[in-house]
Amino acid sequence: MTRPGRLRAVAAAMAATVLLTAGCTAGGDDPPPVPAPSATTTPGPGTPERTVKQVSNPFGAHWDWSRYQQFGPYLRRLAGSATYEEISWCEIERTAGRPDWTGLDQIAARTRDLGITLHLKIRTGVCWATGGTARHTRGAANKTESAMPTDLAAYQRFVRSVVQRYGPSGVREYAIENEVNAPSYWAGSPEEYARLVRAAAETIRATDPKALVVDSGISSVAYGMGVADRLVRAGQVPEAIAAYQAYFQRRVGTRGQQIPAVTGEAQLRRALGTETNSRSLRFLAVTESLLADRTVDVRQVHFYEHFSGVAPLLDYLQATTPPGTPIQAWEVGQFWRDGDGEPASRAVEMVKTVSLLAAGGISEISWLPLAYNPNNAAGSEVRYGLLDPDGTEREAGRMLAGLADAARDATVTPLPASVAGRLNGVAFVRGGSSTLVLWSASNTPVTVPPGPGARAGAVGSPLGAAGAGTTVTDVPVLLRADQPVDRILAAVR
Repeated sequence: MTRPGRLRAVAAAMAATVLLTAGCTAGGDDPPPVPAPSATTTPGPGTPERTVKQVSNPFGAHWDWSRYQQFGPYLRRLAGSATYEEISWCEIERTAGRPDWTGLDQIAARTRDLGITLHLKIRTGVCWATGGTARHTRGAANKTESAMPTDLAAYQRFVRSVVQRYGPSGVREYAIENEVNAPSYWAGSPEEYARLVRAAAETIRATDPKALVVDSGISSVAYGMGVADRLVRAGQVPEAIAAYQAYFQRRVGTRGQQIPAVTGEAQLRRALGTETNSRSLRFLAVTESLLADRTVDVRQVHFYEHFSGVAPLLDYLQATTPPGTPIQAWEVGQFWRDGDGEPASRAVEMVKTVSLLAAGGISEISWLPLAYNPNNAAGSEVRYGLLDPDGTEREAGRMLAGLADAARDATVTPLPASVAGRLNGVAFVRGGSSTLVLWSASNTPVTVPPGPGARAGAVGSPLGAAGAGTTVTDVPVLLRADQPVDRILAAVR
């Protein structure tokens, strides 16, 4: 569960670094005859009798199931994490009253076999259930935007059948739609989206009192606009410009004038006022209203930016998320248009991004994509994969698996304030042992003195004895010792 104080502490500790880097569905279908996995539970917000499944490993991934055989060996290294599958009413029930669950049944079974928790993202699509004709299609599967159902009761019957079928096999979180701020994903208005979520939430809770409702996951770019807009509205224009520059440093010009370079207030206000960005801000606002009134239980974050954008994002989430609301990052990745040929840099940035999110209280972090798709529309690897297309493990994959090993069944802990400005990272505490992911917050190396049982090394590699202490540079290292975190770092110099 997200701790608001942690969000504030991590964002504050990173602030200096940021500035430096400037239909009818048959409801009687029986669920698959599989047992529900055991789970550790904690109360959901506002409803103490409801429970939320806790993952034992915050670091996971999202993958293409058509390449499951190639990816399976690596995915087993991420056991204890969570992932999601996006489903569409229009795809599952191509003919009214005749749903086909075959593909999703297989995904649910295979995810359980991997030891990974499955969440579902329920979309409508465009078809007989919504009327109209799709205006946007994407990918080889020809996915379309979603539209408001013509019969809300029929939609609720479909949602009920999903929960009835997959709740017994361990699915407890259901997101409603995906990135509704984008017209290519949602054809309706913010008000229609809110009405859809309320209908879905009512049905999900009535069907499974243990289930949690998740928002659509506003896009990474839209979150960046929200970060800047909030600061402008608060009269903190210089801070808004600095946050915009840190967040969008790799995005400027990638979408024409939607993400322009910004150096002054007038430019920033123009950027925020474009039709696309105004729409994003409206959908961000309606998402936050659904969180505020507890229609939605879990906030879903998407983040594909430079790691220096994490600090302003955490600050924004702290300011706009109801206390006690879990925050999960179902999509985390790396947008780097010109990043080809720099695998070491990309792997290092991955470690920094996911570590800072974890330190900030983000409880689930799924890297997307797991593997680069060479047939993508961009023609290059704009979004970096942990694996090669054939499933071969890259350095980034080895590093994420190393983080998963360190974090599994451990308590995630931010670094103490005493090292702010000198060290960045996160700690994982298990029993009497602490494992720290550390890197220098500046260009100055930092020395961590030796401690009882101290071992150190590169993230994802075997650790060696650190009897002479550990020198920390801007490349993350893993340090493990048989001491509490504050004692390990007490004499940092």
